[in-house]
Amino acid sequence: MSEQVEGAPQRAAHWEDISEMTRIDRRQVLKTGAAFAGGSALGFPAIGRAQANVIKIGHLTPLTGFLGALGAYAQLGLKMAEEEINKAGGVLGRPLEVMSEDSVNPATASTKAQRMLEQNGATVLLGEINSASAKTIMQVAARNKRLFMSIGARSDVLRGKDCNRYTFHVDIPVTVMVNAAGQALLREGLVKGKRIFSITSDYLFGHDLAKAAKNFYAANGGTQVGDELVATDATDFSPYLLKVRQAKPDLVSTNLGGNQVTNFVKQYAEFGLPFPIAGFNLNTADVWAAGEGNLSGIWPTVWHHDLDIPASKTFVADFTKKYGKPPENHAWIEYVTLKIMAQAMAETKSTDTDTLIAYFEKEPQFDLLKARKGYFRSWDHQLMQEAYPFTVKPKGQAKDQWDFLKLGAAVPAADQPLEVLAPTKEQSECKM
Repeated sequence: MSEQVEGAPQRAAHWEDISEMTRIDRRQVLKTGAAFAGGSALGFPAIGRAQANVIKIGHLTPLTGFLGALGAYAQLGLKMAEEEINKAGGVLGRPLEVMSEDSVNPATASTKAQRMLEQNGATVLLGEINSASAKTIMQVAARNKRLFMSIGARSDVLRGKDCNRYTFHVDIPVTVMVNAAGQALLREGLVKGKRIFSITSDYLFGHDLAKAAKNFYAANGGTQVGDELVATDATDFSPYLLKVRQAKPDLVSTNLGGNQVTNFVKQYAEFGLPFPIAGFNLNTADVWAAGEGNLSGIWPTVWHHDLDIPASKTFVADFTKKYGKPPENHAWIEYVTLKIMAQAMAETKSTDTDTLIAYFEKEPQFDLLKARKGYFRSWDHQLMQEAYPFTVKPKGQAKDQWDFLKLGAAVPAADQPLEVLAPTKEQSECKM
């Protein structure tokens, strides 16, 4: 089914006018079960409208629906990067002004992206987590010949057959997530000769993730014994868990998104099912919402706040001091993306779309607060970077409410190319 998420009324583009919008958004985000610290969670400080030389950035992210909690963290990371850049003098001596709004659903995301470019004067577009919404924003970017940094959308198809020269992809794609967690599953002997039951979100990202997972299991000797599609607004997983109990699989494999993961793992724990569980998509906000003792298994992630890298530790400390909680992976990725964009503008001395595209296609390296720097591949515009498998700490070992995960070693390994887990040019359908 096509994804439809209930959302807020259309908001004003500038943060000078956010007072009513912030009250509306806070009520909606609280309804999704996520609590954020004060009004700063959903509003960026205004940079004077009278400053005609500002560089305007259009930002869209889900603030409502099953991805709303992730979008709220995304705004916090972007806000922090914007403030740091402006405090240091801006870009090319000009301040950045981020216009951030709830993308709501694919149709609304497209309308808002067009308005940001056409009426609000956005130089570039950033953001999105929902792959279906990212696809419509990509179409707007291509139609207007303006740059779009797709930050949190992970579907392979976006950087495959739907790729375009105006879009760059920051988060790890589906294939990398499957390979990152899959290598750990192989080491644990949970694939070859095993019977696997899958549960999948019924929208673009879920379908894409399920396709990659099935290919991985088939290539490594696993057998699919169940595959259930779940609506994105579903909260009761008991019908599916009863089917899992009846099937008695060797492994339960999830291809879910957003707070679906939280609801599923909580109910899985309540059912007391004895089958190992794994998944190819999990964000740390969903882990925290699940609560200690409910999550188990092997999962992939793009970044985690206890990564033992000095630059990452500094970011975590600054973020925690500012917001009273550690950054979730969407806060991190939005933060580094705005820093990447500012670096590109500074080094090219330009905000021109074609100039920026040419710069990124030369594959310069960027500090991602990880052990290895990353770069965008020239032919599909995918950011090459490390990923990590993780497991869950035994109950009682967490130091605090955010300390559930035990991070594995970075993949690819230090002696391997960053591209080793990603689709090759021959495998990809991307044709710019």
